[in-house]
Amino acid sequence: MAKGEKAAKPVKLEKVKVLKDKPVKPAKKSERAKREPAGEEQLLSSVVVYQGQLFRVVHDKLIEPGGKKSERDIIRHNGSVVILAIDSSRSKKNPWIVIERQYRHAATQYLWELPAGKLDAGEDALAGAQRELAEETGYGARKWKPLVEYYASPGFLGESMKVFVAEGLIAGDAHPEADEDIEFRLVKLSDVVKMIDKGRIRDGKTLTSVLLYARQLEKKRKK
Repeated sequence: MAKGEKAAKPVKLEKVKVLKDKPVKPAKKSERAKREPAGEEQLLSSVVVYQGQLFRVVHDKLIEPGGKKSERDIIRHNGSVVILAIDSSRSKKNPWIVIERQYRHAATQYLWELPAGKLDAGEDALAGAQRELAEETGYGARKWKPLVEYYASPGFLGESMKVFVAEGLIAGDAHPEADEDIEFRLVKLSDVVKMIDKGRIRDGKTLTSVLLYARQLEKKRKK
C-alpha cells in the first residue's frame, strides 16, 4: 500500500449465477475427424537467429499437427517461477502477501509484482522458487505447494511460468542480483485485490496468481 493511502476494505466477491447449457449430441466420427488435429508436430528445421543471456530466438519451419506447413519466430526460455508468499499468522481469512515494486524497462514504468525469476538450465522448479524468494526478499518458508503453471504469451514465447504458494514465512536477509533494485512489503490480500481492481497492478503473473488464490480461498470459506 503506497504511503498516504488508506487501508482498503476487504473486497466482497459476488456470487455468479452459472447457466447450464443444454445437452449437446456427440458429433459423428467423420465430423470429429474434420475438426480435430491428427498426429504430432513435425519440426523441419530450427535456426537460432539471436542468442542472449536470458533467452534465444529461433526461426522454426514445421508441419503443425493438423498438417499445415508453418514458419514461426519463437523466443525459447528455460522457464520461470513465481512465488505467492503468504503470512497468515495474523489472519487466515485475509492473509498478508509479499509484493515487490521495481522498474521494468520493457514496460517503461514501475510495477507491483510477486517475487519471481528465471530458472537455470535443468534447475528444479521448486528449488528455483526457494532460491528466488530468498534472493529477492530474504524470506524462507516452511511449506511449499504448486498453485498453477501457465504460458503468458504462447503465440511467440515458449516460457512457462510455475507458480508456488509459500507459507510459514521465515525472515532473513535479501541478496538480490547486482542489476536488481527491489522494494518489497507485506500487503493484505484484500488490499492487493483492491489494487488490481483500481488498475494499479498490471503485471500478468501477479494478476493470474493473486486472483486464482483469492478465488480458491473464497471457495474454502464456503465449504
